[in-house]
Amino acid sequence: MKTRFVIATRENQNSFFSKTATGRSISQLMTWQNIELQLFSENKQGLPVVYNSAIRDAISNSVNLVFIHDDVHILDYFIPQRIEEGLACFDIIGVAGNNRRVDRQPAWAFVDEQLHWDSSEHLKGIVAHGKIYPPQQISFYGPTRQAVKLLDGVMLAINSEIISKHQLFFDEQFDFHFYDMDFCRQAEIHNLSCGVWDIAIMHESGGDFGTHGWNLNYQRYIQKWIK
Repeated sequence: MKTRFVIATRENQNSFFSKTATGRSISQLMTWQNIELQLFSENKQGLPVVYNSAIRDAISNSVNLVFIHDDVHILDYFIPQRIEEGLACFDIIGVAGNNRRVDRQPAWAFVDEQLHWDSSEHLKGIVAHGKIYPPQQISFYGPTRQAVKLLDGVMLAINSEIISKHQLFFDEQFDFHFYDMDFCRQAEIHNLSCGVWDIAIMHESGGDFGTHGWNLNYQRYIQKWIK
């Protein structure tokens, strides 16, 4: 099974491979792994728009789609195999998530608008943080290979045949925030399973919680789902 990475970046195609963490990682992996890249360079559109474009391109093919941010160091040399293993157990996989939802939840890891962390019994996954190796921090949220209701959008993987069967798309009213939580909730309506898998990555960003754009998308999310 082919693995196709779908990546949106503000960089042009040449600088993507030299200036972004994911670009540098992909360029190394593509020399010996069965990996395809669908790059949306110089991107100014919201992530759901470009992700949906990639979904439509893949509907007639059987491929594992990996939606991943451009500031991710891929530390797992066997990531295509990890993706395939995970998708044999769950319909959608990521690297971190929460096995429950609560009312007005503002992110997969938080339980209220004051951004209080959920209790450790509900959080799953491991993500490293930093810009150089070794990581500045390794966040152990909880065990991996676990079913969850919500996944962190830093990396989401799903097979194109599942998407085609259920006509599952990202909601384009969201741009860079809440598209991941919304996608997981749509998946649940279709009785699709979400799970956290053990894939080693290092994320450069900690998120933009509380910004104007984040708050705007939060209100859209609350209005759509009420809870």
